[in-house]
Order: sequence, then C-alpha cells, then structure tokens
Amino acid sequence: MEDTMKKLALAAAISVAATSAFAGGMAEPVLEPVVIVEDTSTSAGGILVPILALILIAAAVAAD
Repeated sequence: MEDTMKKLALAAAISVAATSAFAGGMAEPVLEPVVIVEDTSTSAGGILVPILALILIAAAVAAD
C-alpha cells in the first residue's frame, strides 16, 4: 500500500509540474532594433579637391 501511495504522489507531482510548465505556452521573442551608426565625411572633402584643381589650372593658364 505504501508503494502505491509513493507512485501516486510522484505521478501527481509530475502532472502538476508538467501543467505549470506548459500553462503559458511559448512566448514570442522580443527583438530590439539594431541601430547602425556610420561616420560620414564632411561635404567639404568632396568639393575641396575640384576647387584646388581649378585653382591649379587657372594658375597654369595665367602663367602661359
């Protein structure tokens, strides 16, 4: 009789643990957005070379 009670108590404990484990179901994972920061160069860097080229060409034409 004592062996049957132990098995019954074990079965009850396993069933309670199983129902509480699956009670909420699987939650959707929460993903936070990833922020990518890119360093950009200034716009002066893109215009500086053509301006210097024009100055050098103007100086070469003026020297002739």
